[in-house]
Amino acid sequence: MAKVLFVNPTVRQEDNPLHIPYGIALLAAISDKKGHQVQILDANAWRPDDDELREAIKSDRWDVIAIGGITTTYGYTKKVLKYTKEDSPKSLRVIGGGILTSMPQDMMKLIPEIDIGVIGEAFVTFPEILEKIDKKEQNWESVLGIIWRDKYGKSHLNPERALISDLDQLPYPAWNMLPMKEVYFKNSSLLYSEEAYSSKVRMDINGSFGCPFICRFCFHLGLAGDLHYDNPNNDQADTIFTHNRINRVHSPHYLVKMVKYMRDNYGTDFVLFFDENLLAMNVYMKNQWLPEICRLWIEEGLQPQCTKDNVPHDPKKCKGVHWGGTSHATLANPELLAQMHEAGCSQLLYGYESFSKRILKNVGKGATPQTNERSLHMTLDAGIRPIPNQMMGFPDEFFDSLIDCVNAWERMGIVVKPFFATPYPGSEWYYKYKDKILEQYGYSGNRESDYLEALDAFLIDLGDATKITATISQYFTPVELLGLRELMVNRAIKRIKEYEKHWRSLHNIHGEPSFDDVKWAPAQQKRKDAGASQLANIKL
Repeated sequence: MAKVLFVNPTVRQEDNPLHIPYGIALLAAISDKKGHQVQILDANAWRPDDDELREAIKSDRWDVIAIGGITTTYGYTKKVLKYTKEDSPKSLRVIGGGILTSMPQDMMKLIPEIDIGVIGEAFVTFPEILEKIDKKEQNWESVLGIIWRDKYGKSHLNPERALISDLDQLPYPAWNMLPMKEVYFKNSSLLYSEEAYSSKVRMDINGSFGCPFICRFCFHLGLAGDLHYDNPNNDQADTIFTHNRINRVHSPHYLVKMVKYMRDNYGTDFVLFFDENLLAMNVYMKNQWLPEICRLWIEEGLQPQCTKDNVPHDPKKCKGVHWGGTSHATLANPELLAQMHEAGCSQLLYGYESFSKRILKNVGKGATPQTNERSLHMTLDAGIRPIPNQMMGFPDEFFDSLIDCVNAWERMGIVVKPFFATPYPGSEWYYKYKDKILEQYGYSGNRESDYLEALDAFLIDLGDATKITATISQYFTPVELLGLRELMVNRAIKRIKEYEKHWRSLHNIHGEPSFDDVKWAPAQQKRKDAGASQLANIKL
């Protein structure tokens, strides 16, 4: 059987390792169940220096060294694959996750050490790769959902793979292969709610894949039915992302059984749902999914004692498992929130994005300033702490939208420090504003080498969303966005209006500005239209 080393790349070096690598832990469990020899080098947990990293790579004769993650891990992933080729040249080098799925052809050019890239969901694809390794086969043409490099260095994109229909067939993540006690439990505390802050043994789960909304800043990267190829008959084609969705959930029985396992075997006291949007998925499941989870949570004895007794939370006395996740402002309702609180939900993160009517309309989230405000008060009334999340620097951001946000914060009595709107690969914004993005990293539309150099610089620059990378704002420079955010946080509306007068004088703009959208490049528009038509009738 194959000897496999999974590498979890470092995520946000400036922060503690807070969350388990859920996808890698699932693939490790699947591979282990099939009899392969599996180890995980959790670089995000241990933070090894380069010498320690290379020693781990050289520590055995690995058949496969696999790494994956989101685009923000690009710099570390590139380094790991370089060391792998130098220190373990006979190993097959495999990459997966959003970092590859969002731009497979570009990634194969940017990182020549890649042998195979897994596009989209890897639960079936990766075991097939290992099976071929066992049989000593090197003909990758038959494996769906991969991009691979031939002996001449040329990349080939194989036909896409369908998503699995039943998530409950997945095993539990391989927690036993991760430094749970040594690292993750020590970083259990999260400053989101009293219950999360006092947690000693927090664990994370993923109850669903997908989201029915089409937020233009968001990316799904092959897990929600939105992935397709711009030309299925051309192995030099690339991936595209449409508004089509195939949303999938674990059954309530599966999830509650998993949480019981966590509590019984690890003493878990808090569970954080990784799901993109719990309330959205509940609506997708005809409003029956979350209520059934709540019912089973209580029935199986997971309800926190403080909630059961209706008393303030005391971590020294409270038994049971508190939990939290994500929500959507338009979908919050008192009855559901009350059920969730009774079952132990202590926090919900709301992506409010903005309190400007214009901004929210163009983002495509389906929310309004009024639904944003209403959801916060409704959630507080239910006994759940709402976590407001916002961005700034949208394409149509202007002084009025910034002031709208500050006024809303004042009315609601909340403190927010917005993230910067970032066009991550795989999002609609990335493809729509790609020329503008790369121009900011020195690309002028000439040679491919210049394009790759600019793209490489942009990807390395990605990371913490509080940091400005490429801006897509029509009217504000990065320096202006940094300064304006500070004024917003300090509620300095007077200063914002003063700068607006100065800004209008500099740019000779008086009255309402024109919010002209940056147009799609012809090739990108063609890819988008083709993908939309090809996906229209696809079902699992």
